[in-house]
Amino acid sequence: MLTPAQRKEKMKAVIRAGTGNFLELYDFLVYAYFATYIARAFFPTQSEFVSLMLALGTYGVASIARPFGAVILGSYMDRHGRRKGLLVTLTLMAIGTASLAFTPGYESIGILAPIIITLGRLIQGFSLGVEAGGVNVYLAEIATPKNRGFYCSWQGGSQALGVMAATGLGVLLTLTLTQEEMQEFGWRIPLIVGCAIIPVLFWLRRSLQETEYFENSTHARSTLEILRILGEHWPILAIGVMLTILNTTTFYFVNTYTPTYGMRTFGLDPLGTFMVALAVGTASFVLLPVGGTISDRIGRFPTLIGVPILVLATSYPAMLWLDAAPGFGRLLVVQLWLASLYAMYAGTLVPLLTEIIPGKARSSGYAIVLSLANGLFGSFTPAIATFMIEMTGNRASPALWLSACAALSLLGSLALWRFMAKPAAHAAAVAE
Repeated sequence: MLTPAQRKEKMKAVIRAGTGNFLELYDFLVYAYFATYIARAFFPTQSEFVSLMLALGTYGVASIARPFGAVILGSYMDRHGRRKGLLVTLTLMAIGTASLAFTPGYESIGILAPIIITLGRLIQGFSLGVEAGGVNVYLAEIATPKNRGFYCSWQGGSQALGVMAATGLGVLLTLTLTQEEMQEFGWRIPLIVGCAIIPVLFWLRRSLQETEYFENSTHARSTLEILRILGEHWPILAIGVMLTILNTTTFYFVNTYTPTYGMRTFGLDPLGTFMVALAVGTASFVLLPVGGTISDRIGRFPTLIGVPILVLATSYPAMLWLDAAPGFGRLLVVQLWLASLYAMYAGTLVPLLTEIIPGKARSSGYAIVLSLANGLFGSFTPAIATFMIEMTGNRASPALWLSACAALSLLGSLALWRFMAKPAAHAAAVAE
């Protein structure tokens, strides 16, 4: 049983660890929320659709670097410590943020502009390869088994705060600037704000203490040893990827695509769509700890199986209902429903992955799972949704993508259920 002083110290560690996740999501969401302005600034073409697809494609290109970051930075974290690895990822994210904030537009430097933006996205993707997974592992290792879900849920909570900050600035800028001013300089303001808070985030993260688990356990001696361990337990990684697919796609749809979906697809006003996005971020922040706590009380499987079934049953009817009479209220209801499902699922999934991945390769394994799920599915969700709507003319068609991903994650949950029925194999994997 923790004393009040110990709980206070652990919550301070949660805040320090989550600072990089805050910046990660803040910056990524600013890009997604202001994608239409970024498209005109860096990817101008005669077709607005082509420009937007280029911008969203560049948004997703970070996923190309994520697996490399997962292996290289994940190995570094497994060998040298969680704290050192989290400082490296924050440094790389800061470089990516600055590149987008201060690069001149296409009209000023021509083709160099999109090239620099793409390189910045690749650097951020490399750091993202292990940032979220590293924070999840850190939080899991400072928690006790009975409250691991609650502690790990704050990784997603820090991301939700990034959503709230980005959307809050979006609302403020939309209220105070004209469309011309937004296109000229307004979209850069949130990025410059992000650069301004980077020193504070470094100060907070530098004060992190290494986890007792890492200090008291034996470590892999090389990247090859880590890869050998993960290779021997590839079924766990494959199941982890399947489980994470729904988590990443619902996250990107509700937390990054909402403004673009509302404005471009349904022609809703920017202020209303940003207010919906802010409400979605707030709901995620509140419900993520709830999901984690519930999984601590009743186990992980009820949510892991129940949420995919609910997505399959409700996402397409909900979006058809929105398409029938588009408006602020209906967009808010649909996105809040999907955000609630995301939060309950993520609050359960995060601690589960730390419990099933081998201990010596936990950071690398978690990072690889996230990188593959994001790279193959999650981060391209905004581009896929835009493409599906354009090609089919069906404004509810993104729900088909979410449903397909829910089906894959449901299969992953059932596969894990079967795997967990063999406790000897599971114990051997986690102990290694």
